[in-house]
Amino acid sequence: MALARRGGQLSTSRRKRANPHRPALHAAFRSSTLRETVFLVGLVVAIFFVAWTYHFIQLCLDLNTEGGEDHGDRKLPGLVSPERSKIESEARQLRGSASVDNERQSIKRSKATKGGFERFVGIALDLSGLEPNETLHRLDTEDPFGTRNFDKKLMEEETRLGRILTMEEIEKLFPCPQIEERITLPDFRIEAKAKAFRDGVKGTFLFFQHLRKAGGTNFCSLAEKNLPKRAQPRYYCMPDMAWSGNKNAGYLHSWSNEEITRRMKEHRIAGNEWENFDPTRHFDLPAVFATSFRHPLDRALSQFRFECVEDRGCHEKDIHRWWEKRSDLKNIYTKTFADPAVGAKRYFRGSENSQQRRMFMSTAIGTLSKFHIVLSMEWLAYAAPQVKGTLGFKDVSALTTRVRPHIGQAKREDGQDTNALGSASIKKASWVPEEYLDEKQYTKMSEDLALDEVLTDVARRMFLERLVCTDLGGGVPTG
Repeated sequence: MALARRGGQLSTSRRKRANPHRPALHAAFRSSTLRETVFLVGLVVAIFFVAWTYHFIQLCLDLNTEGGEDHGDRKLPGLVSPERSKIESEARQLRGSASVDNERQSIKRSKATKGGFERFVGIALDLSGLEPNETLHRLDTEDPFGTRNFDKKLMEEETRLGRILTMEEIEKLFPCPQIEERITLPDFRIEAKAKAFRDGVKGTFLFFQHLRKAGGTNFCSLAEKNLPKRAQPRYYCMPDMAWSGNKNAGYLHSWSNEEITRRMKEHRIAGNEWENFDPTRHFDLPAVFATSFRHPLDRALSQFRFECVEDRGCHEKDIHRWWEKRSDLKNIYTKTFADPAVGAKRYFRGSENSQQRRMFMSTAIGTLSKFHIVLSMEWLAYAAPQVKGTLGFKDVSALTTRVRPHIGQAKREDGQDTNALGSASIKKASWVPEEYLDEKQYTKMSEDLALDEVLTDVARRMFLERLVCTDLGGGVPTG
């Protein structure tokens, strides 16, 4: 017990000897904490002072800028003059208005992205992957793009009324589709380029992809009526005739973008008739882009008539032999806008080449969707709103006047020099394939143009939507 007590006393004694050191430690700790607190408070005060000083100097500079040399209106921070208060209030209102406008534009763009482009491309690709006879059968029986039934009703109405239809009458035959049914949405055209052309910005021009015998001469005449003389190439809207020393015209694929831009000078239209459109670089040109389609078989027959029957450089009078020689004309629309590699013609038939045909069609439609104006020769009489809105042309009389190149070599007496019936007039002035061709040749040529039939229906739907729809993707492209 004594030992335990001594142990307890010893333990107590040790604790007592340790106690004298603790007050010093506590004092040191309190002193350190106080210094840190003072330092932090001082730092906060310093930061506040610097910020206040900066704000004060900035305000003085602002007031000096707004008030010119009159320094009497300077105010300390927080003391805002009635005039400044009014200005800031108006600024807030403007910002609010801009916010609403931005929101509306955002909604507009959001709606535009919900179009039917992808759906229609899918339909076109499926048709392209089929064998030609099946492609043609489905186009005729299903009319997936809604253009064939419209064309039939249009000609019936034009013939019945004996005149071109009004916009109200057109809209009854083809009402503006819902947004999700619009092949023209989303709108891939660059409106800034069309606007630059309309505004006459130096260096801008109209790139016209001239599909032979599909209304190209009419379009050139249209441009000539609306462009200054100095802006017009001398040879059928093809400036490269002069560039090549009068050797070639309409071969723009052979010229680089830099050469085209440099050589255009004052010219404001360039026609590309004999070569493909290059989608990898031509869209980089400072141009607005336009083209015109025609029913593929009608176009082919018209070329044979123009060149061979009417003796314009062709000496083959038999259309069977002529067509066999002209492999370059088979699916020429698709090749023009897809710009496939040389030798691609072997892929246009056969189930084993289905994927290649789908690829060509995808590229061709993608290219066409970026053209500001896609016309249909049969419907040129209805193209005025788009031509005026997109190109800024005012004289559109050429759209209802038949313009035939080299007509002096073989004048036609068909009474269709003036288009008074719209598509019905075009039909009357053309050879009817079903009547001119025997059944076997009709089938062969039709199947050789099966992909072009698909692309033409796509182009026609683009034209119709932009004709009847004015809210989005209408006659004037949206930015």
